[in-house]
Amino acid sequence: MKEAAGEANMTVVTIILIAAIVAIATPIITSMMSSTKNKSECYNAGGIWTNNHCEGPDGSTINLKS
Repeated sequence: MKEAAGEANMTVVTIILIAAIVAIATPIITSMMSSTKNKSECYNAGGIWTNNHCEGPDGSTINLKS
């Protein structure tokens, strides 16, 4: 009986750890995907991605579709 209780506790701990990792990783991955999308749209528009915005070859700001 003690072994079964230990296995159940270990399963609960594993599920909680997996949930915690997912909760931490989801915003990070979402942010990375958004940043990659903005950079690729900037490059496709002929701009250069610097300081978190898109600049054209002449230094003007390129507005991206959102």
